[in-house]
Amino acid sequence: MHVFEVICLPPARPVKIAALSIISNSFVFLMKLIIGIVTGSVAVVSEAIHTSLDLMASVIAFFSVKISSKPPDKEHPYGHGKFENVAGTIETLLIFVAGIWIIYESAEKLFSPSPIHMPALAIAAMLLGAGINFAIGRIVQKAGKKHHSVAMSSNALHLLTDVYSSLGVAASLIIVSATNLYILDPLIGIAIALYIMKEAYQLGKKSFLPLLDTRLSKEEVQLIHQILDNYKHEFIEYHDLRTRRSGAEEYIDFHLVVPSHMDVETAHALCDRIENDIKQAFHSPTVLIHIEPEHERMEKK
Repeated sequence: MHVFEVICLPPARPVKIAALSIISNSFVFLMKLIIGIVTGSVAVVSEAIHTSLDLMASVIAFFSVKISSKPPDKEHPYGHGKFENVAGTIETLLIFVAGIWIIYESAEKLFSPSPIHMPALAIAAMLLGAGINFAIGRIVQKAGKKHHSVAMSSNALHLLTDVYSSLGVAASLIIVSATNLYILDPLIGIAIALYIMKEAYQLGKKSFLPLLDTRLSKEEVQLIHQILDNYKHEFIEYHDLRTRRSGAEEYIDFHLVVPSHMDVETAHALCDRIENDIKQAFHSPTVLIHIEPEHERMEKK
């Protein structure tokens, strides 16, 4: 029996883009915190705390992307891709923490509303922060999709949820300053918190499940079957197809039963063609094909 393996390493990770979100979050956090203290707005201070969690998530994403881009080594023969899944899971939990904190602060304001000093300054800060995080969030989001990076996608969600919450706070500040209906401020805050927690749940599933070595999606597995079916006249059968994801990489292995008279060179060429088709269809696959001659299959039966 022979085993043929092709390892396709992922392209370099966009570490600089991950670092960009650290810089933007640092600036937005300090701006919100200072203006929240100056204006006495609990909503703005809460937003500053929300952004501080985004900053923590950006730092986590930066190091996870940097680590996961390293090639396999002696201690990590399957690479470092799962660092991204761990980071994405942690970032998701931080989003939930941010949502709970916003709900807590909003609930307090429901029972003890307080006036806001210089609301125009607080509104301007919210709008500026939303604009900065929207621009950076879109950049990080595109990079995450391009490189199939769970950590960067999680980081982008942090940035974009900060945009929604900032706009919500700005809208509530405008309404409150115009109508003195202070109860609208916490109600909008609670609605935003529930929305970002829902988004975090969806992203959390994408981050956490690969840690359990769940298989690739049904569509991806079906694509592998389609590729193999293109060569069904050149082998007897295939079995024990296994798939999993680690960060941005896909791991695919299966047994390929070939005619007993097929020589090693022909079998190797067949595997090469199958592997090349899989590499064209997936982002960064590691493919392992275990060759079995037909007579060995008969013996097992």
